Amino acid sequence: MATFLFDQIIFGPVKSRRLGVSLGVNLLPTDSKVCSFDCIYCECGWNPKKREKKVILPTRSEVRQKMEEKLTQMVLEGNLPDVITFAGNGEPTLHPEFNGIIDDTIELRNRLTPRARIAVLSNATMLHKPDVVSALLKVEDNIQKLDSGFEETIRKMDCPASNFKLVDVVSNLKSFNGQVIIQTMFLRGTYKGEIIDNSTKEEIIAWLKLIAEIKPSQVMIYTIDRDTPASGLEKLKIEELQQIADQVSALGFHVQVSG
Repeated sequence: MATFLFDQIIFGPVKSRRLGVSLGVNLLPTDSKVCSFDCIYCECGWNPKKREKKVILPTRSEVRQKMEEKLTQMVLEGNLPDVITFAGNGEPTLHPEFNGIIDDTIELRNRLTPRARIAVLSNATMLHKPDVVSALLKVEDNIQKLDSGFEETIRKMDCPASNFKLVDVVSNLKSFNGQVIIQTMFLRGTYKGEIIDNSTKEEIIAWLKLIAEIKPSQVMIYTIDRDTPASGLEKLKIEELQQIADQVSALGFHVQVSG
């Protein structure tokens, strides 16, 4: 199925299902995906199997310049963002200057659009790096992916690197002491001849157990909304998502549903 890449450092604003009017920030290349996951549902498609040239990331100064230009334009137009969102063509926390870029973003936000939140959409694979954790603790919406309570399911859905260990990811997520939002994609279907469904009773029980351990400030659950690189995947009905959300609420956690 058709997928797309963000072709600019700063993109949007777009209307986000979960975040409102969002100004996007892409810290990865504008012509290819760079990620520590290779999710079967990613709207940006697959990671390149072979790169013909070295990956070039935007510099900290380039990001700051483009962001200041766009925010200044939005202020003049009276079209302020609800949130400045780090997402783009892969995993934003892979950028070696991520911490400094967050500092620049906070300064620009405070000066130009002080009511906007700063959000980071991450897959939680770089939380072993102290500078990444330090940066994430500075933003309002520290959104981390947890697609299953079973490592086997995560390997099928998210296709992480071979050194991925769910137990380590959960430990890192717990270390935020609640200053984290957990985001989970629910889907079902088949991929490479295997059935994939992280919405079964067994899956939900295991996932809820980890939610209870992590104790996030909020849980975001959603399903497929855009084209996916893998065929044979199905979105869940809103009623199914709501049933899952009700179980999260019963544990005492705030939950947001996007169908």
